[in-house]
Amino acid sequence: MTGLTHIDAEGRARMVDVSGKPETDREAVAEGFLRLAPETLELALSGGGRKGEVRAVAEIAGVMAAKRTSDLIPMCHPLDIARAEVTVEPVDGRLKVTARVRTTGRTGVEMEALTAVSVACLTLYDMLKAADRGMVIEDVRVCSKSGGRSGDWVHP
Repeated sequence: MTGLTHIDAEGRARMVDVSGKPETDREAVAEGFLRLAPETLELALSGGGRKGEVRAVAEIAGVMAAKRTSDLIPMCHPLDIARAEVTVEPVDGRLKVTARVRTTGRTGVEMEALTAVSVACLTLYDMLKAADRGMVIEDVRVCSKSGGRSGDWVHP
């Protein structure tokens, strides 16, 4: 009907049947940014926030989110994640969140990487909102993926 894999011929949502696909090594990298005031960025980097070391908490939240993606996104398959790494670093006056997720399986980990980035950004926002309610989460995207039938892909 639409060419979308999660929509059947009658237009209903469905989980894709991956049982016939071979298991391959798969990896996805995603990123996103939190735009914030310079003073809030300094607070985030100092580790002196009232809620603790915000970057470390956001990184842990991102890893936890990657592992729970199928609980949040209705048509995602539960995956045996081999690696989930999330980093939060200052870049050009913003906080850049990067997630790298790996598995060996029948379906990719792009959604897990995107979920990790999104939840880490939300965690940063939550922990810093008392200092800056004007923060903006932006530019969340998949940067690259590898493995599977469609092979490797890098965001242009």
